Amino acid sequence: MSRDHRVGMIVPSSNLTMETELPRMLAARETAIPGEWFTFHAARARMQHVTPEQLRAMNAQAERAAAELADARPDVVATACLVAIMAQGPGYHCAAEKDITNVLRAEGSHAPVVSSAGALLSGIAALGVRRVAIITPYMEPLTEAVVAYLTDAGVEVVDSLSLRVPDNLAVARLDPADLRKHHRRLDLSRAEALVLSACVQMPSLASIQPVQDEIGLPVLSAATATTHRILTELGLKPRVPDAGALLSG
Repeated sequence: MSRDHRVGMIVPSSNLTMETELPRMLAARETAIPGEWFTFHAARARMQHVTPEQLRAMNAQAERAAAELADARPDVVATACLVAIMAQGPGYHCAAEKDITNVLRAEGSHAPVVSSAGALLSGIAALGVRRVAIITPYMEPLTEAVVAYLTDAGVEVVDSLSLRVPDNLAVARLDPADLRKHHRRLDLSRAEALVLSACVQMPSLASIQPVQDEIGLPVLSAATATTHRILTELGLKPRVPDAGALLSG
């Protein structure tokens, strides 16, 4: 018997990557596991430049976006802008997920809520590691906010690389193949895993498995971690072919 799964997403208005990488991963899963089908339904919140001011303004739109998604009766809802949540201070994903959940329940939706920020933490925990290196597309102050967020959650960031791209559309246009070189600029001697893209807008899916094969460490991204949480919340085995150790099942 086939089973359809409706995935709701709250995404920045300028986001292109979450609505491409996540469907690609779950389409690959559909091929590997016949009988499963996923559909994707997005609500957008305005954000063009990755600045603290625009990130705060975008967060303020999350409840409106959640109410719109509730009308589609999704099976799970993912709010997908990692830095918008992490820039608000340690642990903020818990409050953000709760606020969206409350809106969904008020609108008659029982969908569980996933944030990309919370998913990255749970993905690191699922790998059983504590020390990671990260690559971000952000300017250094926002990368420092991500590092502080992870540190507060008990994750040691042994090294980080900021690509310093403030325009969100420009982030989406970064070539994921370049990550196969960028990671060599990091000191991975103490790392137990590599977060190849700590941003759901920076494309990385095509490089996750090749980089993992090269460095011999688990490699994940904000997008693969979000996919892991979505599958887990749906009660499904977190398995996607060629998407890194986190989604190996």
